[in-house]
Amino acid sequence: MKHDHVGRTSVSRRTAFAVVALLASLVVLGSASSALATEHHPKGEFAPFADCPLSNPEVQQCVVAESTSGEFTVGKKTVPINKTITLQGGFHENEEGAIQFYGAEDGNTLSKTELVVPGGLLGIVAPKTWPEWLQKWFNEFINKGFTGLTETTELAKPATNIGLNPTNLLSEKGIALSLPVKVKLNNIILGKECYVGSAAEPINLELTTGTTKPPEGKTPNKPIKGSAGAFSANAEFTRITLSGGSLVDNTFAAPGSSGCGEGLSAFIDPLVNSILGVPAESGFNTAILTGKLEQANAEAVKASE
Repeated sequence: MKHDHVGRTSVSRRTAFAVVALLASLVVLGSASSALATEHHPKGEFAPFADCPLSNPEVQQCVVAESTSGEFTVGKKTVPINKTITLQGGFHENEEGAIQFYGAEDGNTLSKTELVVPGGLLGIVAPKTWPEWLQKWFNEFINKGFTGLTETTELAKPATNIGLNPTNLLSEKGIALSLPVKVKLNNIILGKECYVGSAAEPINLELTTGTTKPPEGKTPNKPIKGSAGAFSANAEFTRITLSGGSLVDNTFAAPGSSGCGEGLSAFIDPLVNSILGVPAESGFNTAILTGKLEQANAEAVKASE
């Protein structure tokens, strides 16, 4: 009996060791696979596409769009775009022409770019009649102080929910880019989870390079015209660029805020809603994204490594 017990113990130990070794090898293999999946280093003219999801065999085209100017208005607040917001990823087009978008290789599909909300939480802005140097000093004091407020536009749903239509973009007709987003409000008073929009109730941007169609009636928004921008391509036509174009939308609605003030959100959310003017129905909000869009053939990007 003693010998049998020792035998069973030995077998159990060998089995346990084998399981541990197998799990360890899977972890190492998984880590190696993950590393291989993200280690792409395109060169030359294809260097901007380093985060294209090239490890996904479905990806045919790589995309990088940079918005360097424009504005984002939600309710009462207009925020100028004075820092680069980057959208990147890749897509697959099937035989019927339907396009499936895939997010960036490293997961940073839409850059989390903080933009200053002029006037901060209180909406205080220096009078235009003041000397320019005094306006600048005062506004910086407000925007960087205790009531300073920034906003960050984030994806509200997985990247596969992004809609892209290059044909509409080039022809300046219809929806060129659909983005389900939420806006994070950053301020020491508001906490870390203060948002306008969510996965359940996103702000659905339907951007066009054509002319918008805001609802008619009492809404302040009038149709605005976007632009595809200046077209250029390399000799092989494996990389194209649209420079100086504008994607616009002033037809979207925005929900009220949530999670502001953390445990005090029941009191702070209504205050934030009053300051921002949300919820804001369609016709009271505007997005203008001006910049550059680059697209490249995925095989050409891989070949450049």
